[in-house]
Amino acid sequence: MGRYKDTYESWKRDPEGFWAEAAKEIDWFKPATQVLEEKNGLSRWFAGAETNTCWNALDRHVKGGRGDQAALIYDSAMLGRVKKFTYAELLDKVATFAGVLQRHGIEKGDRVLIYMPMVPQAVVAMLACARLGAIHSVVFGGFAAKELATRIDDAKPKLIVSASCGLEPGRVVAYKPLLDKAIEMSAHKVGATIIFQREMEKAALVAGRDFDWKEEMDKAAEAGAKPTCVPVAATDPLYVLYTSGTTGKPKGVVRDNGGHMVALKWSMKNVYDIDPGDVFWAASDVGWVVGHSYIVYAPLFHGCTTILFEGKPVGTPDAGTFWRIIAEHGVKALFTAPTAFRAIRKEDPKAELVGKYDLSKFEVLYLAGERADPDTIQWAEKALSGRPVIDHWWQTETGWPMVSNPMGIERLPVKYGSPSVALPGYDIHVVDEAGRQVGPNTTGAIVVKLPLPPGCLPTLWENEAGFRESYLAEFPGYYKTADAGFLDEDGYLYVMSRTDDIINVAGHRLSTGGMEEVLAEHPDVAECAVIGIADAMKGQVPVGFLVLNAGVDRAAAEIEAEAVQMIRERIGPVAAFKKAMVVKRLPKTRSGKVLRGTMRKIADGAEWSTPATIDDPAILDEITATLAEAGLVKG
Repeated sequence: MGRYKDTYESWKRDPEGFWAEAAKEIDWFKPATQVLEEKNGLSRWFAGAETNTCWNALDRHVKGGRGDQAALIYDSAMLGRVKKFTYAELLDKVATFAGVLQRHGIEKGDRVLIYMPMVPQAVVAMLACARLGAIHSVVFGGFAAKELATRIDDAKPKLIVSASCGLEPGRVVAYKPLLDKAIEMSAHKVGATIIFQREMEKAALVAGRDFDWKEEMDKAAEAGAKPTCVPVAATDPLYVLYTSGTTGKPKGVVRDNGGHMVALKWSMKNVYDIDPGDVFWAASDVGWVVGHSYIVYAPLFHGCTTILFEGKPVGTPDAGTFWRIIAEHGVKALFTAPTAFRAIRKEDPKAELVGKYDLSKFEVLYLAGERADPDTIQWAEKALSGRPVIDHWWQTETGWPMVSNPMGIERLPVKYGSPSVALPGYDIHVVDEAGRQVGPNTTGAIVVKLPLPPGCLPTLWENEAGFRESYLAEFPGYYKTADAGFLDEDGYLYVMSRTDDIINVAGHRLSTGGMEEVLAEHPDVAECAVIGIADAMKGQVPVGFLVLNAGVDRAAAEIEAEAVQMIRERIGPVAAFKKAMVVKRLPKTRSGKVLRGTMRKIADGAEWSTPATIDDPAILDEITATLAEAGLVKG
């Protein structure tokens, strides 16, 4: 651990000096007066500095001679279409759309909500907001109207950018009816929307409120409206990205401009071993943090070519799609969720499709978003002729990796089941309930010693109290990750499970509390519980337990089907909620807390003991029987 150890120690000795050095890679209009400012337990990086994120992603590269290099490759397996944009072309589109936004009254500090499929216009809209100093909030295109409405009410956008539809294998998902319904449901009223019309589904536009993307772009181009980059404070928000809160109320993670650029730019070489000009592909969605950080921002800050993929790992058209893209575009590194590889493996267990493609430029596969099981990693290593498969760990809140094998600093030995070691910026401890550090190989709560490094959330959107309560209150002096795990004697971290009710479905963090809120609205349901159970394909899937109101004499199967449909409508197919079961009662503690953890252990075939605080132990036998009858007990 020579070079890694030296780098980590140099950060630990002088964190501010370390990040001040990294900040030299970014263009600043005005330098920082203070590298780190700490007030009331909150920290802000590069206070006093002024910069612009769009300038650092596009303008500086065009100015520096990279204008003719591909910046973005849009590869739609859905449409069998590939379109490339050079840095100069992407800059022109972004500046033009910034002109469109400006003509609609958008200025520095305004929020713009983006509800888009995986199309280049989504990237253009994000960068155009950054250009003006407006704050974007991207909502994943698969979310239902109610979820969208809660985000509209929290972010209070002046304008919404959307598209007529998204594409799923074999079907077109109309976005506009969902958007119309969300606007109708939300208390905050949006002034205007700009809709990108896709040829497979034209949306009806509301006169005076909805505007056509292409028409607006043409008008702005004709008028020569291409605003320059607006200087913003390093500590000003770049975006708000919502993540599931334990109560079901979404938490708006704030990302600043300055620290975000410094951390992401640093990570491209040091974590991912990528150089300017390389082709980097994060197979995620722009609606998630991986899409923000590693489809849009980091590769462009670093002068790379990034890939925007509209498709699935299987079925568009087959399990060889990922290999085709790597071969066709000369991808050096791919970053995706383990789920994608589990799906590819299921369709092509012997990895026979790999042989059809030239992967000579491909060097490394990165996995994150959920726990990468050793089985999947070893299968991928074999399929890729021994190329490194690197699991790494981070969160929406941090915006960039916390724990990884630092490939650009030093390639460390892989330990299956561990995402490796803490990166500079993160002093990771494992503590017990009282906040005391535990020894090696002892499971506890994973926490990060404050202050958090650049790039991590400084707060939650208009909810500082919620930020403190969610992350800082439980373990004073630490950031609570809400993950449980242990450190081994070599400092390798093993992340075992969530400590709250957030479940991880195919890399998407979803709140079981949010699902319970929906199910509880069913007229026949008295109470309910949703747990995440282990699933070979998706990591975890939610399963619902319903206790019916007395006197309900309808068929249980009918109510169960309605429950599944409710989740689909309200949260969206992304929840992968396919199983609800009617039970007589739920296991609870004497104080009325539902024993979800115990239920999950039963379903997962893990060892469990009857909690001392249980109200009636016989209920656990009933739950075990129900799960067994449904074929849901592993073992």
